[in-house]
Order: sequence, then C-alpha cells, then structure tokens
Amino acid sequence: MVTSKIKSFLALCILTASVLLSAFSVQAESEPVEVYWEDLVPPGFNELAPPAVQHNGEMSQLQPDAPVVESYDGKRVKIPGFVVPLEGTAELTTEFLLVPYFGACIHVPPPASNQIVYVKFENGIPIDNIYDAIWVTGELSTDGWKGDIASVGYRLKGEAIEGF
Repeated sequence: MVTSKIKSFLALCILTASVLLSAFSVQAESEPVEVYWEDLVPPGFNELAPPAVQHNGEMSQLQPDAPVVESYDGKRVKIPGFVVPLEGTAELTTEFLLVPYFGACIHVPPPASNQIVYVKFENGIPIDNIYDAIWVTGELSTDGWKGDIASVGYRLKGEAIEGF
C-alpha cells in the first residue's frame, strides 16, 4: 500500500515537472532573441572591403550582395537601429529600412546589405523621431529586398517598436 502511494506521488511529481518545463519552454520560445549588427555578419566576411567596381563619385553601396547568416531565417528577434522611412503617412510608417547608424543610406553610402533590414508593419506604426535609435521586434527573414537606395540582406515582419 505504501509502495503504490509512493508510485502515485512520484508520477504526480513527474507530471507536474513536465507541465512546468513545457510552460517554461513555450514562454522562452515566445521571447525574441536580441540580435546586434555584428551578429548579422557571417564569420570571415569583411563588410568594409572596397567594392569590386569603383564608381565615378556617386554614392554607391559598398557590398550590395553581402552574405547573410542563414540561422536567423524565421527567428523572432529584437534589433536596435535607426529608421530610414520608405512608405507611410505623416502619422504612420508602414515600411522602413533599419540601419546600424544614423544617416546610413541617406547622407553616406549605404552599408553592406547584411547591415540593413527592410521592415514592414502591415498597419503602420508611429515613429516620433527618426533621429532616435529604436528597438524593432518581429520575425526576421533572409529574403533580400532591393530598393532605389540600397540592396538589403534581411527582411523583418514588424510586431513592435520601443525606444532605445
């Protein structure tokens, strides 16, 4: 009789531990991974290497076809950066480039394509000041994007932004 009570107690402990572990792993999976710009560069790639072709004084992207880190494809991430608006209204921005430093793609040649993230928010989001750094959360993809001002290595389906 004591043995069956011990077995029942142990079974209940194992079941409880299993439920707690699965709840913990679901919570851990829902938290975005913090990604920084250096994480988006594959090992051994020199993002500052000069382009294969020199242009005649035009502002051109140094590495428009830079390799990406495939392990981030499909991951939910949170990444800091600066906004280069592309589409939206005066109140809501629906598409923008997220870049590692202020002025990239506008005032200086665009960085390597693996240092730019194309971000899209279906319903738009208010961006108060493009001079301030923000964090952007969403699902990252290694599908590139090409626009008038730069080639981009990553896309992000935007979920949220917050101040830095």
